[in-house]
Amino acid sequence: GYLKTLKKGLYVSDSYLQRTARGKYAEYMANTLRFPSYISLEYVLAKEALIPEGVFAITSIAAKSSRTFRNFLGTFIFRNIKRKLFTGYREEIWREKIIYRASRAKALFDFLYLKKLTNVKEEIITDLRINWENFSADDFSEFKTYVMLSKSKKMIRILQIIQTTYVS
Repeated sequence: GYLKTLKKGLYVSDSYLQRTARGKYAEYMANTLRFPSYISLEYVLAKEALIPEGVFAITSIAAKSSRTFRNFLGTFIFRNIKRKLFTGYREEIWREKIIYRASRAKALFDFLYLKKLTNVKEEIITDLRINWENFSADDFSEFKTYVMLSKSKKMIRILQIIQTTYVS
């Protein structure tokens, strides 16, 4: 019981866990379980109040293949994205450790880029329940940068919908 398993070959001592903030440690471990990766998607959107849903898994973007890990800290979901789109994250220092986390704009971009949408306009406006009032003009400008980088027709369509519905 002294060592707790995070994944095969990766352990943490129970005494260390007792002295640390579990939430921040879990975020740090999200970057460690699958490296390189950054926290994004629903987890960041919920923390930034862009979606009203509670999120219980830590969702991340990884440079490697998609994978899910479950351990005593919770569930860690990793999704893969094209290498050229593996950007838009920032470093947060916690106890001399680095946590990589997507900006609001990048988390929204990742979420919409990876989401399968059937009726894009209706889903963007109503179904996804995005709190657009928490998305600033600077966030929109950054979001637009990722859309242009992706060159995705779907994302260009989403950008146009957001621009005409919420930004104009």
